[in-house]
Amino acid sequence: MTQQTASRRELTIDGRRISYLDHGPATGRPLLALHGHLSEGSSFDDLAVELGPEWRVIAPDQRGHGDSDRADDYGREGYVSDLTALLDHLGTGPVVALGHSLGGINALYLAAARPAAVTALVNTDSPVALPHQDPGPLAFLTGFPYTAPTREQLIAACGPVGPMVGPLLRPLPDGDGWRLPFHPQDTLDSERQVHGDHWAQWLASDCPALVINGRTSQALPAEQAASMASLRPRTSLVTLETDHFVQLQDPKGFARAVREFLVTL
Repeated sequence: MTQQTASRRELTIDGRRISYLDHGPATGRPLLALHGHLSEGSSFDDLAVELGPEWRVIAPDQRGHGDSDRADDYGREGYVSDLTALLDHLGTGPVVALGHSLGGINALYLAAARPAAVTALVNTDSPVALPHQDPGPLAFLTGFPYTAPTREQLIAACGPVGPMVGPLLRPLPDGDGWRLPFHPQDTLDSERQVHGDHWAQWLASDCPALVINGRTSQALPAEQAASMASLRPRTSLVTLETDHFVQLQDPKGFARAVREFLVTL
């Protein structure tokens, strides 16, 4: 298998940096890969390798995540405007939009807003109807520090989440400490705005689509995943033996499902 080469690049939008990973040759077919909360573009590194040089996997750190700057707003319009600016900047033409969780919702909103820009959708365990909850599923972030003098202190302050975020911590620009790859309050604000009814946007586009559902998902019930596939034309469903974090728990199965869908386009 050919090793994909990833370049980290950035785009400035209204004075705010959007960082992204660009895997593979510029001649590859473009696939926009959108991560979920508590994650970043590098979560699709394995997928890029599995898809090989035929596909150019573009994986941004969405606003407020990874190496991208924080933003004032974390609603759908802001996320989609960033993606639109990125695609216009790259001049890729139409893309396959793949997203996990938050990223899946942003992908379907992108397809609804710019149907000519999206040739296919891959929804990875992203519900289109998510009831409002108080407290929400990310309430454990409340009180997390954003920075600490040392990596060890920051990892320890994150409790059980520490080992997961530890490899993703960033040094502060002045070298005086470390920061999380997301701001806890920003993430809570973003997660709060994910809850709601997104059925209209899911059904607004008619490009081919794939829903990948984790059998024990905490986010997307099997019944809703089946309805998403049956009510939207040209949409198929694959279930993997994972929970919500599909590509982390079964990277090979995830890549296989994506690859088998892509060859049908």
